[in-house]
Amino acid sequence: MSPQVQQPALQQLLLHVSNYSNYYKRIFREHNINVDAIKTVADLAQLPFTTKDELAQYNDDFLCVPKSRITDFVTTSGTLSDPVAFYLTDSDVERLATNESESFRCAGGTENDIYQLMTTIDRRFMAGLAYWMGARKMGAGMIRVGPGAPFLQWESIQRFSPTVIIAIPSFIPRLIDYAVANGIDFAASSIKSIICIGEPIRNPDFSLNELGKRITSQWDVKLYSTYASTEMGAAFTECGEGKGGHLNPGLLILEVVDDEGNAVPDGELGEVVVTTLGVEGMPLLRYKTGDLCNVYYQPCACGRPSPRLGPVVGRKQQMIKFKGTTIFPPALFDVLDAVKEIDLYQVVVSKNEFGNDEITVVLPMQLQTSAFKETMHSLFKSRLRVSPALTFVTAEELTFRIYKQEKRKPEKLIYI
Repeated sequence: MSPQVQQPALQQLLLHVSNYSNYYKRIFREHNINVDAIKTVADLAQLPFTTKDELAQYNDDFLCVPKSRITDFVTTSGTLSDPVAFYLTDSDVERLATNESESFRCAGGTENDIYQLMTTIDRRFMAGLAYWMGARKMGAGMIRVGPGAPFLQWESIQRFSPTVIIAIPSFIPRLIDYAVANGIDFAASSIKSIICIGEPIRNPDFSLNELGKRITSQWDVKLYSTYASTEMGAAFTECGEGKGGHLNPGLLILEVVDDEGNAVPDGELGEVVVTTLGVEGMPLLRYKTGDLCNVYYQPCACGRPSPRLGPVVGRKQQMIKFKGTTIFPPALFDVLDAVKEIDLYQVVVSKNEFGNDEITVVLPMQLQTSAFKETMHSLFKSRLRVSPALTFVTAEELTFRIYKQEKRKPEKLIYI
């Protein structure tokens, strides 16, 4: 879909927010913006960006319909701050289903597939609902197992023969280890592919990162990377080429910008900015996600002409300055995922008495040997030029810290 085709949806969006969004009505007034003058996608540059802080501070001012019309109440995951409320009308829920059914098809899915959902569908989590709705719209089956519970995951796989797993990829090595320990022939299972959510499984050059290699070296499955957020209500999903997540241009206008707010060229790194099309409850204009990705505008080998996003290199708010070196958490994860002895870890970022970033990696007690510590020190030094502190707790304590009952995702990274 070309920008010209997106223009009617953009004009409809501008009319909608200028009539019903208290937040955008105020912004247009303060900036003397005439929405009638914004006729093309390129004209969006006349509008200011919407930031995460603004969305949090003026949360309900973004709502464009009475709350009596809200079908589903969800919140963001709150990785770096308090969760933000998001309100979906019946039309918005249907939009989620449309997005996910098309995403599943992009990842090679058909109505003959059976998906096993290894993430929550409750706890105000938008994604779980989207996956179920998408499978239903496509005509495929869905087994809603939820997160964790390796015994129940394998019992469901053996009973129902799903073909695709939807999971946070760092859970898959635990699933494999459970199978090995319990005599389950996982290589002979019905699973053909895994849709990976919440964590990257590729490097910026599209090669598999250490977590991706760890999974595929043990299990002959096809991995598909995805990138999504509650705020955009849509996903960038890989096709079989594995060269970045495809934009669904009917649902989002994509910009990828540098620190000055200018569009970056093809293949370059920038912050992902989205304008949500077709959203009724809480539409967003030029929303800065904080996520840093490489963008690719050339058509994919699969034939789709839409722009693609590479894996999330990091979040602007998660940039760590440690001993003079700039580090994003995925770089730390990549080192830890490369060590086969490590199946659990948590990265803790804190400030010392001088206000400088400190990094501590929490690991299981059984790894606390001088030889292991020296190996990790050397590995971090060679890969990142700096080495974080290591601390050790029991496996039970670490599991409790990472997989908290009240959290929807594993807490592999915390700030204190």
